[in-house]
Amino acid sequence: MKYSHVFLLAVAITALAGCNDDDEPTVGDDSPSTVIPDDSGGNGTPDNGPDDGSGDGGDGQPPVDPEPEPRVDIDGLPLPDLEASPDYETYVAGQPGYYTRLSSTEFNNIRFTSVATEDNTPNDNELSNPVAKLGRILFYDVRLSANNTVSCASCHQQEHGFTDPVQLSTGFEGGHTGRHSMGLTNSRYYRPGRFFWDERAISLEVQSVMPIQDPIEMGMNILDLETKLGQTSFYGQLFTEAFGDEAIIEERIKMALAQFMRAMVSYESRFDQAVQAELNNDPTPVLTEQELRGLDLFDSLNCIDCHITTAFVLDRNHNNGSVSNNDPDQGVGGNLAGFFKTGSLRNIAVGAPYFHDGHLPDLMSVIEFYNSGINNHANLSPDLRDRTGRPVRMGLSQADKEALVAFLETLTDDSFLSNPIFSDPFPPVEAGTGAESDAP
Repeated sequence: MKYSHVFLLAVAITALAGCNDDDEPTVGDDSPSTVIPDDSGGNGTPDNGPDDGSGDGGDGQPPVDPEPEPRVDIDGLPLPDLEASPDYETYVAGQPGYYTRLSSTEFNNIRFTSVATEDNTPNDNELSNPVAKLGRILFYDVRLSANNTVSCASCHQQEHGFTDPVQLSTGFEGGHTGRHSMGLTNSRYYRPGRFFWDERAISLEVQSVMPIQDPIEMGMNILDLETKLGQTSFYGQLFTEAFGDEAIIEERIKMALAQFMRAMVSYESRFDQAVQAELNNDPTPVLTEQELRGLDLFDSLNCIDCHITTAFVLDRNHNNGSVSNNDPDQGVGGNLAGFFKTGSLRNIAVGAPYFHDGHLPDLMSVIEFYNSGINNHANLSPDLRDRTGRPVRMGLSQADKEALVAFLETLTDDSFLSNPIFSDPFPPVEAGTGAESDAP
């Protein structure tokens, strides 16, 4: 029996030796070794092995975000911010009571007429947020010009009270306009309701599309514009939100642009703060002695006879002697030769240059014109003639002129000039792609 046990033991040892030959190479075997995968992602590289720097963070630095894709639409032109919903209705309704109430307002013993009766908003185009939002995007869109280089905002710039800081604006093909860009602040408040320096547009709605079609300014055909806007991905929805369907037609473009411009009311200047303080019996001084002196002169020199309201807009067009009888530009013309419409004095300090031809570079030049340079035009306003019928010469001292300038500077509304509801909804464009259009 013991021999049989020895025999079985030998068989078992032989079998074990054979299994070992199958699983593991013997010393001196030329067969390749087997690589066992680890947790490094299956590439056989140990976790603590050397890095070639090609992976995120391989050099110890955080991964770099890719450059954002340009915000352009399917036509390759800028895409506006469509998420913002500016509340123009609340902004306009926020005007202080003294600004819009029917009765006049007295400040510093000077009486200012309310703007309540000056509002030129038509009954069929009352302010609506979706329509004004559309108007804002149209106002800033270069698609409104024939070669996609200028927008309405090119020569109506917010930081300048929606006028142009150059004397004559540059159109879509480099041509220059015949007049200076008129500021749009408080366009809502002008009872006659006419626009442009010569009042050739019977309403703000009519005015809004005239520069678009002007051969110098924007050079666009309205029918082509309707088609062009319809080829974007977003205007159909904007027109639907504003008017109930996506039809893009001239009448709706007019209404939207006009609503946006009528929302541009200015009522938060230092002058407004001073008026409100006096009405609230707050003795804290807001204006300086020099500024108050300028206000007194503004009244005693009869400036307020024309700029009569709290919005400092004219009651109508006037002949202020800015042109002579022989000047080729006679404004309204005809029986009203030499008459021009003038915008609000609100934000006037940031709206240089001045007058219809932009020939006066600063406010001191304007004051000096009224002091000593009024032309003896045949139709000169009677308010600007002395008792002998000649153009008035005011004889202001340097201190008087500086005081008048100081007062006019109190009409600057910094909140209005930076309010995002009036700002550009489009992303910045490459330098050299924009030009500047003409003005009303």
